[in-house]
Amino acid sequence: MTDPEPISAPHAPISPNRLSPWSFVVRFGLVSMLADFVYEGARSITGPYLATFGASAALVGFLTGAGEAVALMFRMVTGPLSDRTGRHWALSIAGYAITIVSVPLLAVTTSLWPAAALVISERFGKAVRSPARDTMLAQASTATGRGKTFAVHEALDQSGALLGPLLVAATIAISGGYRLGFAVLAVPGIMALLTLIRLRRAAPTPAAYDPGHRALRETSTAPTRLPIRFWLYVAFTATSMTGFATFGVLAYHLQVRHVIAAELIPVTYAAAMGTAAVAALGSGWLYDRIGLRGLIIALPLSAVVPMLSFATAPILVWAGAVVWGGVLGIHESTLRAAVADIVPAHRRGTGYGIFTATYGLAWLAGSTVIGALYGHSLAAVTAFVIGTQVVALALFVPLAVARTAG
Repeated sequence: MTDPEPISAPHAPISPNRLSPWSFVVRFGLVSMLADFVYEGARSITGPYLATFGASAALVGFLTGAGEAVALMFRMVTGPLSDRTGRHWALSIAGYAITIVSVPLLAVTTSLWPAAALVISERFGKAVRSPARDTMLAQASTATGRGKTFAVHEALDQSGALLGPLLVAATIAISGGYRLGFAVLAVPGIMALLTLIRLRRAAPTPAAYDPGHRALRETSTAPTRLPIRFWLYVAFTATSMTGFATFGVLAYHLQVRHVIAAELIPVTYAAAMGTAAVAALGSGWLYDRIGLRGLIIALPLSAVVPMLSFATAPILVWAGAVVWGGVLGIHESTLRAAVADIVPAHRRGTGYGIFTATYGLAWLAGSTVIGALYGHSLAAVTAFVIGTQVVALALFVPLAVARTAG
């Protein structure tokens, strides 16, 4: 069928979107930019902030890894929920609200465990919103291109992640502590929610951007199982993430070893986020042209991160922040884009939920191990990271030689 209107005729009429697919993608990118201003600004100082309450390197690694795991693991629930209910907007708005409330409350915590709870609560908000948001972006990407859509969204997203840490760095320089940095992040948080609500009114039905998705949902032959290729892809990304430390662990090293001044730690994170934005655009462009094969660069880059980021020479840790950010930009843009091609359209929420849940558990395990190894031997950290990337490469080969499904 080429005309979508007869397909939808037996059902309630679809509310018209007042935005083109590209306008929708860009405006959602602006929402993510403001939200990233909030939570990436906070994450740039989470490790050092927890250290002020007496947390060890292993505990910082566990808590920051647990936060990432919650952000990703709970998508096993919210992903299928978004598929079953179709309430993508409600889940997106609720998730952003949870995050935006949690971050400023860190400014008034006085002990370790309340602070840890808010760190994890902020990540839970991401678990609620992300499958629904990515499903809507995937619907728009039918007209705009998978790689480019997720790359542009991620680039805008990471621009907020660049600005947030810089604002936090300025408040630390002014106040001499971390609390003011958390408090001022309430302002971009409110702006993010208002922008999101306006976007919801302008584009109430993103599924209308993808007529093929609607047609597939209404046929009895729509596949119900996720393909084997998807599970191999999940195994590859999880293995690679096991050897990728959270920034909290890297920042902890900078704090306890006094490698750079405290107010410069969030600036290194800002540098990482700026690199992530550029890397997202580059890898998205490459993905639309050669498919998954373009992702191989992330593996050697991940392997060199500990050699740079756990050094004691400032120039090396700055280089490590840039490399770490480049890998993150590839992970959070192009890896997401590929899921939309591998998974059937009507199962994307479930696919994103499973994919990112496994990704998050691997990040939790890996960051905890790296944090523990850090207290004993940096050589052991390097060996562990290189080993995981070698195994990931072995899993990547069959994916790379086959043409991307879609």
